[in-house]
Amino acid sequence: MLTFLLSLVLLIAGYFVYGAIVEKVFKPDPDRTTPALANNDGVDYVPLDWKKIFLIQLLNIAGLGPIFGAISGALWGPVAFLWIVFGCIFAGAVHDYFSGMLSVRNNGASISEITGKYLGPTMKNVMRVFSVILLVLVGTVFMTGPAQLLAKLTPKSLSMNFWLVVVLAYYFLATILPIDKIIGRLYPIFGIVLIIMAVGITGGILVQGYEIPELTLANLHPKELPIWPLMFVTIACGAISGFHATQSPMMARCIQNEKYGRRVFYGAMIAEGVIALIWAAAGLAFYNGTAGLSAALANGGPGGVVHEIAVTLLGGIGGVLAILGVIACPITSGDTAFRSARLTIADWFNINQKPVATRLYMAVPLFAVGAILSQIDFNIIWRYFAWSNQTLAMIALWAAAVYLVKSKLTHWIVTVPATFMSAVSVTYILQAPEGFKLPVSISYPIGIAAALVLLGIFLNFTRKNGQVSSGEQLAG
Repeated sequence: MLTFLLSLVLLIAGYFVYGAIVEKVFKPDPDRTTPALANNDGVDYVPLDWKKIFLIQLLNIAGLGPIFGAISGALWGPVAFLWIVFGCIFAGAVHDYFSGMLSVRNNGASISEITGKYLGPTMKNVMRVFSVILLVLVGTVFMTGPAQLLAKLTPKSLSMNFWLVVVLAYYFLATILPIDKIIGRLYPIFGIVLIIMAVGITGGILVQGYEIPELTLANLHPKELPIWPLMFVTIACGAISGFHATQSPMMARCIQNEKYGRRVFYGAMIAEGVIALIWAAAGLAFYNGTAGLSAALANGGPGGVVHEIAVTLLGGIGGVLAILGVIACPITSGDTAFRSARLTIADWFNINQKPVATRLYMAVPLFAVGAILSQIDFNIIWRYFAWSNQTLAMIALWAAAVYLVKSKLTHWIVTVPATFMSAVSVTYILQAPEGFKLPVSISYPIGIAAALVLLGIFLNFTRKNGQVSSGEQLAG
C-alpha cells in the first residue's frame, strides 16, 4: 500500500517540480499569438478555454493503454509502478509537452511536419506514412475494445458487431464535424465519468481491504518474460506514447496562450499516469498477485478483468459507471485518432479542410480500412500498435532534441529519454514474436548499442554544428 500511495505523491509532485523545469527550458511566450487565434477557421482551429482543452487532451490520450496496458504490465509485479511514475515524469510528459508546444510554435502542424522540419525531409515522409498507419491502428484498437465492453453491459441481442457499428458511426461524425460541436461538448461529460471511475476503483481497493503489494525489483511474471524491454512496451500509454504526439497538435490548434502548455500537455500525461497506476495496482491487489491476474487475463482478457474488478468493487450501478469511464477512454482516443489521420493527410498534401465535402472524401477511406482491420485478432493489432507507438515517441523526442539545440537551449531533458526509448524500441522489435524473434543475448546488446550510436551521432552533430539548421537531417 505504501508503494502505491508514494507513487501517487511522486506523480503529482513531478508535475509541479519537473514540469516547471521543462517549462523553464522551453521558455513559453505568453505574448506570442497562437495558431488558434491566428488561423481560426471554425473547424480545426478553434480557440477554447484551457480547462476544456486539458480535459479533451486527457481523454484524447487516455485510451486503452493506461488501462489494458497497465493491467498487462502489472504481470511483472510492482516494478511496473516504477516505470509508470518515472516514465511519466521524465519521458512521457516531456514528450507530450514538446510535441504540443512545437506544434503551437509551428502553426499547429502535425507531428510528421514537425519531424520533417527538425530531422529532415526523409524523416518527414517516413513519419507521414508511419503516423497515418499508427493512427488507423489506434482507431481500430479503440473501436474494438469499447465495443467488447459495451457488449458485456447490454443484452446478448446487442452483439459486439452491433456496438462496433455504433462506435464507428460516432467516430465518423467526430472526425468530420468542427471540433467544438461534438468533441468539445461531449468530453466534459466523459471526463466526469472518467473521474468517477478512477476515484471509485481506488476507493474500492482501499476501503475493502485489498492488499496492494509493496515494491520489489524481482521479475514476477508467471511466464518469466523479461522485464526489458517487454514491460516498457506493454504499459505503453501509461508511461510514454508516440500516439500522444499525433493528438497534441489538435489541441495546439485550440490553445489561446503558450503559458497554458504545461497544464494541458504535461499535466494530461501525469493524469494519465495516475489512471495507469490505479489499474496496475487494482489488477495486482484484486487477484492477489501476478499468478491470479495472469489466470484472469487468460480467461477473459483485459476487458473481462476490468468488468470483474469494477462490478465486484462497486456493485452493479457503480460498476457500470466505472466501466463506462473505461469505455470513455478508448472512445475519446479512437475518434481523435481518425481525426488526426485526416489532419495529417491534409497537412501532407496541403488540402483545405474547411469544406465539409473535403473532409468527407478523406474520412471515408480511413474508416473503410479501420472496419476491415477490426475483424483481425485484437491481440495482433495491439502488439503492432504497442511497438509502433513507442517508436514514434522515440522519433518525436529526437526531433524535440534537435529543436532545443537549434534554439541553443539545454537538450538533455529530451536527449536522455530519446536515447532510452531508442534502446526500448530497437531491442523490442529484435526479440518480439511479431519482430525478429532473436534471443536476448543478441537483442540486448544490439538494442543498447543502437541507442548509443544514435546518441553519439546526435552529440557529434551538435558539437560540429553548434546549432541544427531547419530541414537538415540528424544523421546527415
